[in-house]
Amino acid sequence: MLGELDQTEMEKLLREQVTGRIACHANGKTYIVPVNYGFGGSYLYGQSAEGQKIRMMRLNPAVCFEVDQIRTIFNWKSVIIQGRFEEVSDVAERERLQQGLIHRLMPLSRNPGDHPAHGITEKDSDAGTTVPLIIYKIHIEELSGRFERP
Repeated sequence: MLGELDQTEMEKLLREQVTGRIACHANGKTYIVPVNYGFGGSYLYGQSAEGQKIRMMRLNPAVCFEVDQIRTIFNWKSVIIQGRFEEVSDVAERERLQQGLIHRLMPLSRNPGDHPAHGITEKDSDAGTTVPLIIYKIHIEELSGRFERP
C-alpha cells in the first residue's frame, strides 16, 4: 500500500532520523550529499566545514532535503523538504544549535575524541576548535511525505 504521511508522521520521522541528504544547485551543477541534522520545527539545522556544499548554498540558497527510513524495499517512509539555506552568525544561536547536534550524535560515537569534524569532542568547549564549522539552518518552505507498507 502506498500513501502520504500526515504532518505528525513527517515530523516524527524528521525527529527520529539523524542523517538525510541535502541537494543544492548553482552554476548549472547539482550536488547531493548526506548530512547529519537536527529538526527545529520550522527548520532543520546542521554544520559543515567549508566546501562545495556550503559554496553552492551561498550562491543559491534554494535547497531540497530528503530523509528516509527503509525497512525493506516494500516497507519505507520518506520526507522531502523544499527550503532555504541560512548561515547562522549569531554566536548564542550557533552555540545552541551546535550543542544540539553534538548531543544528538554523541550517543552514536564510540570514542568522542575521534570525530572533531562533526564537532564531537570529549569536552563541549572544544567543539569547532580543530576544524572550523559553519552552522546553518534550512528553513522549511514545503514538506511532503510518502510511505509504502506491505
